[in-house]
Amino acid sequence: MKIAVCIKRTPDSESRFKIAASSAAIDEAGLKFDIDDFASYAVEVALQLNEKQGPGETVVYAVGPDVVQETLRKAMSMGADRAVQLKTDAVPYDGLAVAKALAAELESGGYDLVLFGKHAFDTSAGIVGTATAELLGVPCVTAASKLDIAGGKGTARRELEGAAEIVEFPLPAVVTIDEGIARPRYPSLKGIMAAKKKPLETKPAQLGPVRVTVKSMELPAERAPGRIIGEGAAAVPELVRLLQTEAKVL
Repeated sequence: MKIAVCIKRTPDSESRFKIAASSAAIDEAGLKFDIDDFASYAVEVALQLNEKQGPGETVVYAVGPDVVQETLRKAMSMGADRAVQLKTDAVPYDGLAVAKALAAELESGGYDLVLFGKHAFDTSAGIVGTATAELLGVPCVTAASKLDIAGGKGTARRELEGAAEIVEFPLPAVVTIDEGIARPRYPSLKGIMAAKKKPLETKPAQLGPVRVTVKSMELPAERAPGRIIGEGAAAVPELVRLLQTEAKVL
């Protein structure tokens, strides 16, 4: 089975963030970057599917400047066969523009399945996967927590509030991957060495028009310090009063 996985380079979620001098981006100095968490689940799912199905190919794609090559190499060290960088000076905030670049590249690839993370940590928009499916004219299943492929069709489980649904779909298709579906493998030393020799192709990204931009951003306000109002049952009346009069949650 031929599977494409579209990944994104994002800051580590445990990082302490600062706003850049432009006020329209984060300051990347000192930040650690990696494959986005949901994208790493998608890579693992692709590898497991091809290990189960037999001989196949897993190809990873990323849009961005040359720094994304490190992210692509990590996906190949996990087991992906090759990688493609769709080069641009920066990744736009406009998910549709990114989707158009991916669809332009993927449409002639002959892929049975295209996987994305459910959304990226840095924007949490969840647009690129669904927009790419629409541009390719193929079915799309979002936020799959389980995925099986057999007989030219797929079956996915989606978690809903208080329930779950099972979706069947024909191939080719696009599926976005939710957490909990698989634990991403750690690259082995052998995999890291092999990734250095695997093909990584760079092409200019055919971005669509960028119509969404960020004018400014700011960090959340610091929380007010907490205070101790007493101990034990004697503190309950004062706590209730404060919840009613100050917090206004009762």
